[in-house]
Amino acid sequence: MRQLYIKQKVLSLSGKFSVKDELENEVYFVEGSFMQMPKTFSITDAARQEVAMITKKVFSFLPTFFVDVHGQETMMIKKEFSFLKARYTIDAAGIEVRGNWWDMNFEVYQNRKLIGAVSKKWFTWGDSYQLQIADDEMEPLLVALVVAIDCAKAAQGAAAAGGGGA
Repeated sequence: MRQLYIKQKVLSLSGKFSVKDELENEVYFVEGSFMQMPKTFSITDAARQEVAMITKKVFSFLPTFFVDVHGQETMMIKKEFSFLKARYTIDAAGIEVRGNWWDMNFEVYQNRKLIGAVSKKWFTWGDSYQLQIADDEMEPLLVALVVAIDCAKAAQGAAAAGGGGA
């Protein structure tokens, strides 16, 4: 089972970071748009070919993120209306997330078959996640899923800090 590590750089204005393998080789590169509408995150492979794109919907009552993998929309992450605790849903054909995905500790299944697992690493500077890949073909989707959930969490944190309800 292949393992990847995602460590975001704290205070990076553009949202630029890499995804590394267990030997510390950079496997994917993530770059967020800076001061651009809509906010996007492009994920490229080691050859700098785009494998996924995350786009935050601009005009929506509740935050919504679209994830395209290899040019096709594969999932949507959307905040649900709630009063007490932030709740998001992940909508993707055949994809099921089991566990506490808001705290980044979950497994991902496609048609009931385990394709990957994510766990948050504690005591690190910035957010760090370990991604275990059970199905190599699903690797770009799994990387995009982790980045998209982290984007949704960041948007929620920014809205809470600004006093608005994201």
